Amino acid sequence: MEYRHITIERHGTIAECTLHNPPAHTLNARGVSELHDFLKNVSQDRDVRVLVLTGTDDTFAAHYEMTELAEASQNPDGPSFRSSPDDLHPLNLLGLALESLAIPTIAAVNGNAGGGGWELALACDFRLMREGGFRFGLPETNVGIIPGAGGTQRMTRLLGTARALDLILRGQMLKHEEAVQYGLANRILPHEDFRTAALSFARELASRSPLAMKLAKRAIREGAEQSLEQGLRIEQQCFDEALHSEDAGRALKAWVAGEKWEWTGK
Repeated sequence: MEYRHITIERHGTIAECTLHNPPAHTLNARGVSELHDFLKNVSQDRDVRVLVLTGTDDTFAAHYEMTELAEASQNPDGPSFRSSPDDLHPLNLLGLALESLAIPTIAAVNGNAGGGGWELALACDFRLMREGGFRFGLPETNVGIIPGAGGTQRMTRLLGTARALDLILRGQMLKHEEAVQYGLANRILPHEDFRTAALSFARELASRSPLAMKLAKRAIREGAEQSLEQGLRIEQQCFDEALHSEDAGRALKAWVAGEKWEWTGK
């Protein structure tokens, strides 16, 4: 597929995907389709250990394209975002694809992110925020709709019902300090050196055992939706798989000997 709204760069074992749709830098159907294609390729590339998703021009992704939403609102019998009411929107499927990706995913939020853009960031494993006067959140109720790409679900899981209701019903946008304080973001990084700092964070992750990263992510993501006992069973299965891997066996022996093992992913 020819990419119009994303640009891909490789930094060793790190894949960096930059969103761009000037001048407004909104998400649209074409861009979401390109991201699906890109994630499919990443999932099949064993050399990629970390994915970084970022934006351009002080914008991560402003929101979903309003003209597409307005057309869907006024033309219910026309082209739809999905083939039937029971199908998930492609942007929702994109969020699930990000969460199920075996490697760690980082939303390097370089600027403003609202609506569908913030929902895309919420689907990543990490959210790194660029220092500055940017805003992040789900303002959909201000235009008579609600978040429709996972925002009501992921915000509630991260924040709890009371705070999610407060922020979403009032359409509140947050500063980066508030996003970190509430637990919606992981780090605030310097404004001028943001990309360098974000890639440095990604390299630290990429230096760790690929198999351990994959299994830890699986245990956390899958276990969070289960009872504690079932979550422990998922963790135990992942632990056993990691423990009996070639990497763990060699790394444990190397540690005892005061040596270092280079990860193979096996």
